[in-house]
Amino acid sequence: MMTYDENRNFNLPNLISLIRILTAPALLYFALTQQPDWYLIGIVFAVFTDILDGFIARHFHQITAIGSQLDSFGDFLIYSTMAISTWILWPEVVLHEKLLFIIIVSCFTLPVIVSLIKFHTISSYHTWSVKLAVALTIIGYVLLFSAQVKWIMDLAVLFCLYAAFEEIAISLLLPGKQVDVRSIWQALKYLERNKNRNRSR
Repeated sequence: MMTYDENRNFNLPNLISLIRILTAPALLYFALTQQPDWYLIGIVFAVFTDILDGFIARHFHQITAIGSQLDSFGDFLIYSTMAISTWILWPEVVLHEKLLFIIIVSCFTLPVIVSLIKFHTISSYHTWSVKLAVALTIIGYVLLFSAQVKWIMDLAVLFCLYAAFEEIAISLLLPGKQVDVRSIWQALKYLERNKNRNRSR
């Protein structure tokens, strides 16, 4: 949970997040026109921009609240597009590994639904567990469809399950919308600080 400078909303990290958002239609186009190689290249590019905007924002102190929201919306849009595009490009693989894909998609969508119901907005926690789960899922995804290597996706499922439960727990615990809550432990510390503050009044 961080303090933001709302006067610096128009900056390079936010521009990169917008570029990632605009990548989604291109990914869908490559899927619809049956261009799997370009599609996978687009996925790698989207992941690269996700890493790049976060690095620039932290390194050059350009973190903004709107940037955090753009980043979360971009992630949700890219992952939703990936789910649709995967079915278009590799339906037989999806059917064969349907349980794996159902679990992963559910892990990315259920925390968003919980946040929308409680806070009426997409969560922007950017937890470490989600970062690790996303990294493993993307690596596993690219290797599964480019080299038929599956075990990394199997491992990613476990990390996705933990990350989803952690994000849902954070949403249920917090009384109001917060951004950049890196773990359940940080959320608990925030609640404890609030309790101590209320007691001292």
